[in-house]
Amino acid sequence: MTLFAPEPRRRSRSRTLGWAFLVGAVLIGLLASFLPSPYLIEVPGPVYNTIGTQRQGEGKDAKDVELIQISGRKTYPTKGALDMLTVGVQGDATHRPSWTSVIRALFTKSQAVIPASAIYPPGTTTEQVSQQDSADMQSSQQSAVAAALVQQGIRVPTELVVGTVQPGSAADGQLRKGDVVTAFDGTDLTRDADATTLREAVAKHGTSSPATVVVDRDGTARTLRITPRDQDGTPLLGVGVTERYDFPFDVTITLQDVGGPSAGMMFALGIIDEITPGALNGGKHVAGTGTISIDGEVGAIGGIRQKMYGAKDAGATVFLAPADNCDEVVGHVPEGLDVYKVATLDQAVTDLQTIASGGSTAKLARCTS
Repeated sequence: MTLFAPEPRRRSRSRTLGWAFLVGAVLIGLLASFLPSPYLIEVPGPVYNTIGTQRQGEGKDAKDVELIQISGRKTYPTKGALDMLTVGVQGDATHRPSWTSVIRALFTKSQAVIPASAIYPPGTTTEQVSQQDSADMQSSQQSAVAAALVQQGIRVPTELVVGTVQPGSAADGQLRKGDVVTAFDGTDLTRDADATTLREAVAKHGTSSPATVVVDRDGTARTLRITPRDQDGTPLLGVGVTERYDFPFDVTITLQDVGGPSAGMMFALGIIDEITPGALNGGKHVAGTGTISIDGEVGAIGGIRQKMYGAKDAGATVFLAPADNCDEVVGHVPEGLDVYKVATLDQAVTDLQTIASGGSTAKLARCTS
């Protein structure tokens, strides 16, 4: 028999706090695994050789289809690859990646985290963005054909057709849907022209005086006087135009399930490679990206880091990057990938010819800090 019961053992305060922290961390981790974030994740997407084929169709009907098909013009054998690149996006207008995925992406070199609104502005649906991407791809393919032909010295008859007129804009009440803009301030827009040509002419004219705009309306030429208006520092007419080209031979670009305008330059290079003797790339595995205008201007694109990693994973050793993307290129080039910056289609062709010949690349432009 004991007169005194043993004193109960007290739990360590530090041990209690440790367990509380562990349980809290587990709960936070579980919540992070399920709670959606306001972000999207960009990752390297599929890679396609513009002078190669894509597997199209399903099951027994599946077959390899050439991405670029040309008829009515002599073509030549190609070698190696001229890869166009894509960016995959995790998440859409209604579904977002989890916080865990976002945190993981922040520490993955080949991935990038962007606000969901960068691709899906408020009120925009996944279907709407997909439709716009498809339209951009179709437009970029036509621009690629036009740019390739112009680069080769082939004139391209052009029609710039007014598709929309912004209410309250400079053109409202003057230009109409269906008008074909044939000249602006004396600049001929019926050959080797596109929407960029018109936009640059408007910007050059400015907003201080009326510009002379000539249109074909239902077969009748009309001369209009329109003063561009400033919008966010840019002189604009306030119209949207669609290009219609009359190519001297048929060029068909067949690519399924890919959208956006960023393959323009690579399609143009692929077309040039097919209609000129010899291998433009010297048989090397080249990749690249960039929008293209009919005058050969190479424009910036999104997801350049993901595209460089996609190119490297596909086996490319040479990469052509838009000059305007250089700030995103520096410091993010995968090991083993030789990156050159290009501002025009002429420059891209010259660079490839130099690389193909085995000549010195010391004078070729590169992205620098």
